[in-house]
Amino acid sequence: MAIFFNITTLPAFKNAVVTIGTFDGVHLGHRCILQEVVSQAKTINGESVLITFDPHPRKLIFPDQELKLLTPLPTKLELVTDAGIDHVVVVPFTRDFANLSAEDYISQFLVQYFKPHTIIIGHDHQFGHDRKGGIDLLQQLSKQYDYQVVEIPAQLIDEAAVSSTKIRKAITAGHVQDAAHMLGRYYTLTGKVIKGRQLGRTIGYPTANITPNDPAQVVPAIGIYAVTVQVASGTFNGMLSIGYNPTVTDEQKINIEVNIFDFDQDIYGQELELSFVTYLRNEEKFASLEALKEQLAKDKENTLAILKIAQVL
Repeated sequence: MAIFFNITTLPAFKNAVVTIGTFDGVHLGHRCILQEVVSQAKTINGESVLITFDPHPRKLIFPDQELKLLTPLPTKLELVTDAGIDHVVVVPFTRDFANLSAEDYISQFLVQYFKPHTIIIGHDHQFGHDRKGGIDLLQQLSKQYDYQVVEIPAQLIDEAAVSSTKIRKAITAGHVQDAAHMLGRYYTLTGKVIKGRQLGRTIGYPTANITPNDPAQVVPAIGIYAVTVQVASGTFNGMLSIGYNPTVTDEQKINIEVNIFDFDQDIYGQELELSFVTYLRNEEKFASLEALKEQLAKDKENTLAILKIAQVL
């Protein structure tokens, strides 16, 4: 798969079958849409093309509304690659682009740069200044610009939209197993290892403190989780805490810390990927460090059992 960030340097796509959207999460509903795009491209001996935007259009159109994403751009590109799309074009979503009229969006953007054979789009997809364009306008201009329009069934679009909303709600509630069922994979969070208080190593459970790469990504609810951890040297099992660490500090700052099992490498400054397998328990304030250690031992035992059942081990 080829990824393009500059529309002025795009190649001439062969019988391009194009779809457009943010595809945040690239969940099971999205994958059904992508499979249709890939299938139709193969039918006409063409190439499948996904057009997406960065930053997310809502950041520009609704700057006062908080936006939490399921998949930062690098993760989304990786997942779309796995879905079999031939080409992904990441379009910078700027004020000038947002101000294109719906007609200019079709003629000066879609037709000029992609010369689509087929555009696969949902009935509710809107584009152009003030979102005045939609599938009706695409169909009206299809003969003039020599492309076909295929409408994604409303049910599939609705399911995809609902799934994104439900996945965000599930993750923010700590229901990462429910999220995994809708995503078709474990929810992942990528971040860099930073220095913490280094208290964990004094009680036998050293942790890597993580700061997420994308502050706009959804972070699961406060609690303790069974996870897998991908680092440069491989994938390991671990247990992760999201919370305030009330046993050892009064700071009102949420920390993300992971204890990686059977691991003693120096990974400060490195990037790692956390996959949330299941929620273990809520965060608690313990009467002593000894009581905390006893609970951590139970957490590790539970984590190992869960990961074994999940066939992660």
